Amino acid sequence: MKPQTSSPTSNATLIKRNSPGVPRQWNVTHSCGHDAVHDLSDRPADKRAGFARWLGSRDCTDCWKANRDADTESKQQWLAARRAEEQQAADDWAEKFDMPPLEGPEKALQWGARSRHQLMTTAHTALVIEGTWDEADWAKLEEKARTIPRAGWWIDQRDAAGTDLLELLDAATEADRGTENPFR
Repeated sequence: MKPQTSSPTSNATLIKRNSPGVPRQWNVTHSCGHDAVHDLSDRPADKRAGFARWLGSRDCTDCWKANRDADTESKQQWLAARRAEEQQAADDWAEKFDMPPLEGPEKALQWGARSRHQLMTTAHTALVIEGTWDEADWAKLEEKARTIPRAGWWIDQRDAAGTDLLELLDAATEADRGTENPFR
């Protein structure tokens, strides 16, 4: 006799009951077709049947791990291609608008360049294209941005709103700004 579940079409069946009859172990047929026994005794009794059904709508642990590991390589390739495109756009933009090279640790330079490009582009859209600034206002902001060569500063601001850029540039400290003095 097959134990009764809350749904006649459920892909999970209980195996063992605690006394006085609360199911704790369930045989689940996962969406990948594999069967697995799940001990659900750590869940509240009234949540076990629903959780067992949910497990049945997912791949088993082994299939999930295999799919995750297989996707890692394609994700890494996609991410590398995306980063290369972003880096090229940031480099082209920096050259076109005469932005100074960034300073800092080698591994932060490209990230900082991409962050600077993204924030400056977002700010231009928010302040000039969609906002009330004219090109003269933007030119002043651009000049302030040129005085911040520290890659880490741009990385730190990467999540900032474009409309906040002027305030952020004004708040930058001397440690963030470049200097003409090589003996500083």
